[in-house]
Amino acid sequence: MKGLGDMMKQAQEMQANMKKAQDELADIEVIGQSGGGMVEVTITCRHDVKRVKLDPEIVGDDIEVLEDLIAAAVNDGMQKVEATTKEKMGSLTAGLNIPGLNLPF
Repeated sequence: MKGLGDMMKQAQEMQANMKKAQDELADIEVIGQSGGGMVEVTITCRHDVKRVKLDPEIVGDDIEVLEDLIAAAVNDGMQKVEATTKEKMGSLTAGLNIPGLNLPF
């Protein structure tokens, strides 16, 4: 039974480390951009959009272009969130192959 106890202890340590990493990810912000930086969206690694910054030149009569640029910036930011999360969580799950486990969410 000693092996089971060791395994439970390791699982608890991993769970604590994952919680700490998730808490740290909540504070990390990435910036998604589009239109050559004319639209910037700041997003946390918990998928919260914090800010949208628009270059005054882009704000005009063509609302569809602006909408497309905002969507592109959000998508760029989300890709960066996923890459940052994967990098951060990858060290915790190295060597583990648990089917269906999609971390951290």
